[in-house]
Amino acid sequence: MWRQHIVGKALRIGAAGTTAAVAGYAGHSYYLQRQQQAGNGRGWAGLNVVYADPLETSTVPGTRPHAFWTPPKRQEMINELKGLAADGSDTKTAQEREYDLLVIGGGATGAGCTLDAATRGLKVAMVERDDFASGTSSKSTKLVHGGVRYLQKAIMGLDYEQWKMVREALHERKTFLKIAPYLSNELPIMLPVYTWWQLPYFWVGCKMYDLLAGKQGISSSYILGRDKTLENFPMLRAENLVGSMVYFDGQHNDARMNAALAVTAAAHGAVVANHVEVTSLIKEKDETTGKEAVRGAVMRDSETGEEWTVRAKGVINATGPFSDAILKMDEPQMADIVAPSSGVHLVLPSYFSPKNMGMLDPATTDGRVVFFLPWEGGVVAGTTDTQCSVEADPKPTEKEIEWILAEIRRFLSPDVKIRRGDVLSAWSGIRPLVRDPKAKNTKDLVRNHMINTSDSGLITIAGGKWTTYREMAKETIDKAISVFGLHPVRDCQTENVRLIGSHAWSDTMFIKLVQNFGVDLEVARHLSHNYGDRAWAVCALADHCGSPTLDGRIHPLYPFVDAEVRYAVQYEYALSVVDVIARRLRLAFLDAQAARESLPRVIDIMATELNWSDARKKSEHRKGLEYLTTMGLPDSILDEPTGAAAAAESGREGYVNLRTTGILNFVDPASYYRRGIFSADEIGTILSAFAEFDMHGDGHIEVKDIEPLFNSIEVPVPDNGLEPFLKAASIASGSPNSHVEFEQIFDVLREIKEATNAKGREPNRELKLNQIPTHRSGGGV
Repeated sequence: MWRQHIVGKALRIGAAGTTAAVAGYAGHSYYLQRQQQAGNGRGWAGLNVVYADPLETSTVPGTRPHAFWTPPKRQEMINELKGLAADGSDTKTAQEREYDLLVIGGGATGAGCTLDAATRGLKVAMVERDDFASGTSSKSTKLVHGGVRYLQKAIMGLDYEQWKMVREALHERKTFLKIAPYLSNELPIMLPVYTWWQLPYFWVGCKMYDLLAGKQGISSSYILGRDKTLENFPMLRAENLVGSMVYFDGQHNDARMNAALAVTAAAHGAVVANHVEVTSLIKEKDETTGKEAVRGAVMRDSETGEEWTVRAKGVINATGPFSDAILKMDEPQMADIVAPSSGVHLVLPSYFSPKNMGMLDPATTDGRVVFFLPWEGGVVAGTTDTQCSVEADPKPTEKEIEWILAEIRRFLSPDVKIRRGDVLSAWSGIRPLVRDPKAKNTKDLVRNHMINTSDSGLITIAGGKWTTYREMAKETIDKAISVFGLHPVRDCQTENVRLIGSHAWSDTMFIKLVQNFGVDLEVARHLSHNYGDRAWAVCALADHCGSPTLDGRIHPLYPFVDAEVRYAVQYEYALSVVDVIARRLRLAFLDAQAARESLPRVIDIMATELNWSDARKKSEHRKGLEYLTTMGLPDSILDEPTGAAAAAESGREGYVNLRTTGILNFVDPASYYRRGIFSADEIGTILSAFAEFDMHGDGHIEVKDIEPLFNSIEVPVPDNGLEPFLKAASIASGSPNSHVEFEQIFDVLREIKEATNAKGREPNRELKLNQIPTHRSGGGV
């Protein structure tokens, strides 16, 4: 499969029996040699000619990057931002140093604008203060959807604007699945029905959803009876269940999609740089209007502290929740346009949901919907919609987490217990609801997105959602072309521009990875669906250590491998450990504790790639821990030892070792966040105590024995007594001679321990959040 001269090179390096995996690695080595000899070209017109294509097809420059094409190095991007040539030489004229557009913000909208402008033939640069998708764009519900809730509101309220918004989103949903097929997929979503008349109601709504999509539709919705509903979703509450309606929407890996947009823009000639902060805007007098106009920005490299000026004919503010900060650089007295809303999501273990079907609870206690969706081997649940302040890494509150868990418990079987310790990760994303500063009533929120041009020509794009990023970008670039008098080579192309990794990908590509590189099947599937045809380059970067197979997982429970860390640094501009664990590998989103345990290994690999000092490694570890406290881990992890001592103490059993002899350790705050709330020793203690009171040896005790049993193992009885905890475990406390099983005793002890370490949280307590009204937020979805 490798081209003949590459195979020949591999044979000369190795031996006649070299495996395909080693051939791939040799191909990459050969590529690196050619890079050093020929230098690194820029853009489609100057793509590197790389002869290590995994497909036996011609790769004509201008159609797609080759399998081992790499984007320009970050330093080359920085040089071009400074007005220098890629190699750092000062050879450009003043005209060559000026960009058509400077895009501030590297989230979905900013990256989308950059790709749109670059594919039209405009000279464009994009800078991001932190990392691509470091804010809202990595903290979404992971859905690519039109919004069934919006459609309901459009119909019930005869609202044409809502109707148009859904129709636009459904069109973009199909485009999404086409341009990034390896990062997005169709997902069936079940709406359980517990009242017979709701079944035809939901059927009509879902069929209208299908109909509105028209030619851009995906699979059609359908009805399931009660038995088939439980067969497909056995965790569902069966009591009073009538059946269900199943409809289809899209799902994607948001942060990796964002990175793919940025790298694809670079492949089309754009200059993109993360960890570069805009500190002020440059204004000059416009010769035509006589007014001051924004003509660039002063920026600082967060890595080196260097500052320089970038000149551009026009500047686009695409900073999402941080739009006001840039707007105030232009007009300091301007009122805020962003009305931030916090959306909290949780990730639970995969066993709480079927692998290939999600669920939507259409009637939460406050009228919103809650999604329950399989994603990347976990289950995403959410979301809330509460007013908040704008900050870089907001933390979800325990009240918000508990609200989501309480809503989930309502529609799952009583046999399926969900507790705080089951939460693998929890994050808060800021949704930038916006006000139009030119509207008569500036208090009203824009329902979709808003494009605003200030008196000095700064264009701001804000609002909207992930699904419609491409349409938002198109409208923004159309506006920029009009306002700044730009001359694009062609019209908008992004509806048909496949993102990097898509061209040679197929749904069965993982099989070739297994056969050619000896990749574990789970790892092969993961690489295929996260990197597309770039998975060949990832495999070629693996540290084979003398073995032709790819191994080296960074955590035993997940399919992430060391080669991905190298790829993130070399090919995707990852500069910090948080960039890797949160937005390239997504481990922090899937399992915050696993990400914590992986920090030392990830840092060691990055230190090798980026020549970090010991001080930088220590700093990265601290920053990694600080970030993980925003992903559901307790602040106490910041006070724990690091290095070898921490590795010895922080196993999967929890953050601290429990040392109990005969009694239970109830004062253990870490247990509240742990999947296994009791240690093996403690479980043994409970079993022994239960056996002493099980007089007949039949696995039961009586209700009257509970208090003496708890006294024997020194269980701290809460101030409000045992009654609410017994009730939560379905124990009839009013019948002293009733039988109680061990599982029920264990449930009571678990609830008491959770409440003890959650500052007195009572089971089944009604939780209310100060959420934004649904008529303002669109249902919180």
